[in-house]
Amino acid sequence: MALLAMLTEQPMHTYRMHELIKQRGKNTVVNVAQRNSVYQTIERLLRVGLIHVEQTTQTEGRPERVIYGITQEGRDTLHTWLAEMLTTPVNEYPAFPAALAFVMVLSPAKVQRELAARCDALSQSLTVSQQATEALMKQGLPRLFLIEDEYKQAMQRAELTWVQSLLDDMQHGRIDWNEAWLKDVAATFEGGT
Repeated sequence: MALLAMLTEQPMHTYRMHELIKQRGKNTVVNVAQRNSVYQTIERLLRVGLIHVEQTTQTEGRPERVIYGITQEGRDTLHTWLAEMLTTPVNEYPAFPAALAFVMVLSPAKVQRELAARCDALSQSLTVSQQATEALMKQGLPRLFLIEDEYKQAMQRAELTWVQSLLDDMQHGRIDWNEAWLKDVAATFEGGT
């Protein structure tokens, strides 16, 4: 999707797409840590006819440079993907709720320490993200190109608030457990009541 969207702007070569994704901060929502993944994606898009080779150039002493363009089928597919992703919530099975589902395996004290560390990490991540967004806006990047960062920051703030509330409940004994209590709960549910 990211590569197809880039190609709606203008035809370009793979390296340029990779660099634009990073320059625009889209690498926070699209995994391009390995440049090779971009090349592999280009090959797949080319194979299924969503993009085409616009031109191939080569300068002396440099590797061949292939400029790609988007096909009409690629535009239609991109629009379909975007519409589906914008309208249809999906359960993405993130790791944190899965961990929350089984916190009782750890002691309450250990969970509190780990959640406090998560709060620190969320605060730091939120600060870094906000600073990066501000820097990109100062460089003149319009807000429209940063709304995914706004969304991620809103989700981080909400998560931070929720985790802090959970920690408060644990610290004040409103949520607590021990091994005997867990066995009682397990026995209750095994009995079907």
